Amino acid sequence: MRSAVPRGVHGEWQPSPDRPDPVQLLEEQARTRLPELVPLRYSRMLVSPFTFFRGAAYLMAADLADTPRTGLTVQLCGDAHLSNFGTYAAPDRRLVFSLTDFDETLPGPFEWDVKRLAASFAVAGRDRGFDAEQRAVANLAVGESYRQAMRELARMRRLEVWYARLDVEDLAALVRKRMKPDQVKQFEKNMAKARAKDSLKAFDKLVEVVDGRPRLIGDPPLVVPLEDLLPDHDRRDIEEGLQALVRSYGSTLRTDHRKLLEGFHFAGAARKVVGVGSVGTRAWILLMLGNDVHDPLFLQAKEAEASVLEPFLGPSTYENHGQRVVEGQRTMQAASDIFLGWIRTTGIDEQDRHFYVRQLWDGKGSAVVEAMSPSLLERYARLCGRTLAGAHARSGDPVAIAAYLGSSDVFDQGLAVFAETYADQNERDYAALEAAVASGRVEAAAGE
Repeated sequence: MRSAVPRGVHGEWQPSPDRPDPVQLLEEQARTRLPELVPLRYSRMLVSPFTFFRGAAYLMAADLADTPRTGLTVQLCGDAHLSNFGTYAAPDRRLVFSLTDFDETLPGPFEWDVKRLAASFAVAGRDRGFDAEQRAVANLAVGESYRQAMRELARMRRLEVWYARLDVEDLAALVRKRMKPDQVKQFEKNMAKARAKDSLKAFDKLVEVVDGRPRLIGDPPLVVPLEDLLPDHDRRDIEEGLQALVRSYGSTLRTDHRKLLEGFHFAGAARKVVGVGSVGTRAWILLMLGNDVHDPLFLQAKEAEASVLEPFLGPSTYENHGQRVVEGQRTMQAASDIFLGWIRTTGIDEQDRHFYVRQLWDGKGSAVVEAMSPSLLERYARLCGRTLAGAHARSGDPVAIAAYLGSSDVFDQGLAVFAETYADQNERDYAALEAAVASGRVEAAAGE
């Protein structure tokens, strides 16, 4: 069966002649962010073209909006770059590998996620100094692995598709067969580190006991405890509000998970700066205690804004963007965090804000792109492509997508061309932000 892929959908791409100024788009997006943290966001984006790409999901969504569409709809991640895949602990406590970031999730054409994933490998390959031939291998692997996985999924029963997941134990078996001994050793070291990331480990790193009371350790501007953020009177009001919000958020959990949450009480909070694209959104670490200080639970409440896809694909069906994120995550993951829920609250600035809540540390780990060789990048591309296909098949029609992609490499080749072309555009946008900072048009935090 040959591919039905039209060349224009996945082949060469050129920016629209009336494409907006990229810095203007970034400034528009920053208007809803904490103004004191926006310079930090630009600073992180300017570390390299790859970190810029991570923070530029809105720019790419605007570019994809001008491209032809397949009409094959799935639940999109919305920001499916390679650093948004990783491990976490499933409810049965086994580590699984999947997509891990859903801030931009929304239903849309499946190819938008695949294009962002492929482009991220092209950008990362350049960041690592790989030549065009080395990058081409990884770029092609994204499309080929996605296409082949979708063909396998199309032959499976719907329940099989729904329950399919990649456990790290299964991944480890493949690694031992296909990688060199030193690579296997590094993989096992990374997995051991991920397994150790739990609430006890977080308590040791993030908390100090002062006068018998646990207190989150400050590291401004990245972590600012509530005690340092507000005067005592206001802090007490906020603490009472946070306790009420935790109780309210529990209503979005399953009954048994809500009962588990009720066994913990609120013990402290801190504002935390997270990620690259998320810098400037409001995010809180919440320290919860069960029986005593040896029984902690760390939650993260992260602000959810409108998806960057909504201006181009239409508004979410959910009134609360926290719920949009949670429902999208539950749809795309075969196993999700038992404490995943959402809330709506009035912030310190009296503005209505949406949040989603999840565990802060629970087996979370990600690939170290900076240490990857060309062969490792290619293997990781195959892993991510296959994983993305599984996530899409849960909400989309794998038979229709597989038939569209076909058995030839037309899709793979077109996607690889797109990836390199978009990497060129990403470098131009990165240079535009550099120039804007140099001219004083926008401010980037020094030394960050």
